[in-house]
Amino acid sequence: MYRSEAARVHLFGLTGGIASGKSTVAARLRARRVPVIDADVIAREVVERGTDGLQAVIDAFGQGVLGPDGLLDRKALARLAFADDAARKRLNVITHPLITARTMQMAAELGARGEPLACYEAALLVENGVADAFRPLVVVSCPEDVQIARIHSRDGASMEDALARIRAQKPLAEKVAAADFVIDTTGSIEDSARRTDEVLRAVCDRLGVDFMRYDEIGP
Repeated sequence: MYRSEAARVHLFGLTGGIASGKSTVAARLRARRVPVIDADVIAREVVERGTDGLQAVIDAFGQGVLGPDGLLDRKALARLAFADDAARKRLNVITHPLITARTMQMAAELGARGEPLACYEAALLVENGVADAFRPLVVVSCPEDVQIARIHSRDGASMEDALARIRAQKPLAEKVAAADFVIDTTGSIEDSARRTDEVLRAVCDRLGVDFMRYDEIGP
């Protein structure tokens, strides 16, 4: 469990596989007024135009990762980064320290505002060996065929591309094995919302945070 001694905010982890429903769960937490720090959003910020992060990505992968507008072409980068383990590790070496620094800054800001609890949403908490720093760990799960269907619907990806993205991450079963709490999103959005509420209450109980702070749905 990450807890800033200065800010006294608890960060619990939210992870899962690609297209497993993490964003849906995170949206429900936000509706409950739980602050969510989204590692994907931070990952985009640290490679925006003019950043040292973007220049490091260009140096590592070439000008082909830029679009005509000079911004990072994330699909082009993904094709290169998912091509093999070495390429993916090269990208991680560039981005992870930047993402970590920004995450800690945001956590400190939340603590200074008096927030006792926040969620850190990141796809690779287990892969990167940092799950224990964000306990309790919540894993969002669904069957692989559901992941494939969602990726195809969302991105228009072929089955082969969808499988490549899924296989680039640790199997969901291994993430589930590392979890403190699991949210299965195979059913309806309403089912996922109910389970998310149950897990939030359990997280609050474990960390000694008053659940009533999050008992009403926000605007």
